Amino acid sequence: MPVTPVLTGRWNTPESWTLAVYESTDGYQALRQALELGPDDIIKIVKDSGLRGRGGAGFPTGMKWSFIPQGDDRPHYLVINADEGEPGTCKDAPLMTADPHSLVEGIIIAAYAVRAHRAFIYLRGELVHCGRRLRAAVAEAYRAGYLGRDILGSGFDLDLVVHSGAGAYICGEETALLDSLEGRRGQPRLRPPFPATHGLYASPTVVNNVETIATVPFVIRRGVEWFRSMGRERSPGPKIYSLSGHVTRPGQYEAPMGTTLAELLELAGGIRGGRRLKAWTPGGSSTPMLTADHLDVPLDFEGVVEAGSLLGTAAIMIMDETVDMLKVVRRLTQFYAHESCGKCTPCREGTTWMVQILSRLERGQGDAEDVDTLVDACDNIFGRAFCALADGATSPIVSGIKFFRDEFVPATPTGATGPTGPTGPTATDRVAGTPDALAGAH
Repeated sequence: MPVTPVLTGRWNTPESWTLAVYESTDGYQALRQALELGPDDIIKIVKDSGLRGRGGAGFPTGMKWSFIPQGDDRPHYLVINADEGEPGTCKDAPLMTADPHSLVEGIIIAAYAVRAHRAFIYLRGELVHCGRRLRAAVAEAYRAGYLGRDILGSGFDLDLVVHSGAGAYICGEETALLDSLEGRRGQPRLRPPFPATHGLYASPTVVNNVETIATVPFVIRRGVEWFRSMGRERSPGPKIYSLSGHVTRPGQYEAPMGTTLAELLELAGGIRGGRRLKAWTPGGSSTPMLTADHLDVPLDFEGVVEAGSLLGTAAIMIMDETVDMLKVVRRLTQFYAHESCGKCTPCREGTTWMVQILSRLERGQGDAEDVDTLVDACDNIFGRAFCALADGATSPIVSGIKFFRDEFVPATPTGATGPTGPTGPTATDRVAGTPDALAGAH
């Protein structure tokens, strides 16, 4: 299969994170092109390219930029969601570490397009080394005249701040991130109003994911037709897929959108130890699990939805035949219970009770009715909270029970019968609509 080294093209270059190396490989040429165009022209190019948000939801990037009101005499802000905390998601951190200037250049172009003069990178606090690289790159960009006043003589001014969070998963949700950036406790906001009109400091704000913005310079530099020549019609361009778990060579693999897991496994050397694939997540722990029957599903936004899950951040966690699915689901649910901000009762109480039921089943002290209770609880939690954390918490449970119910139901004693109950058609049917909980803004 064709591999497209676009976003990852500089990763193996010595000192790839420095300005000298970046400029020697066409770095900041896209910015020069962009500054010769009008902001609206840039938005149109990004719209025509079909670039969609790489943070989970897949919303069209150019359309999102066009929502920012113009001529409103209010400050505009650009915020980069680098709070990568979804279990299994590990694409933004290596990108920022190996090639931080691609993000910085993308930020300058995007800020120019939405007429913002102040931008922020909200970085996950645990990514200490990544933060050092980013701050060094920002300092280099200021010294070279790519940031600050009158950038490259264009008359455009931009200040960029790298802000490290305190390790709260909830701050990957864009409105909780904005509250945290303003100095308040990170909790999701009621919407509407939306960030496009009332975001940071109640002003028009664009929130984008790291990979989305790092893609923008390539779109500007190489053009719409080049970008659309990769991937599929409704999901064009290259994508970084993260493979972790029981795979021979885990890591980041860049390939066109729509690549299948079978093709990615071929690149990664297959399942570790020659074992068989049992289950996998297409977009991190908050997306419904799939099985070996889904190896040929195109990994783009439409293909994965048709299979009953979501692409999310393309964080593919591979589980082989030795995995105890009950234990996996319990551990993931425990994560969501721990990371719930506590604002919404269904999430705060529901995730805690689900952990207790799963733990009881894991100890062999539960019964078949507990499984039905879990599905019923998921149906009552889904869609009833301010953000998607609660929805994401239901995905491992409902999809796990859907495909591996026999691992959740305690063995029935010989000669006895026990209730098995339905798998909860409402919850099972709705799980495909579960958004990638907090993997990042579009």
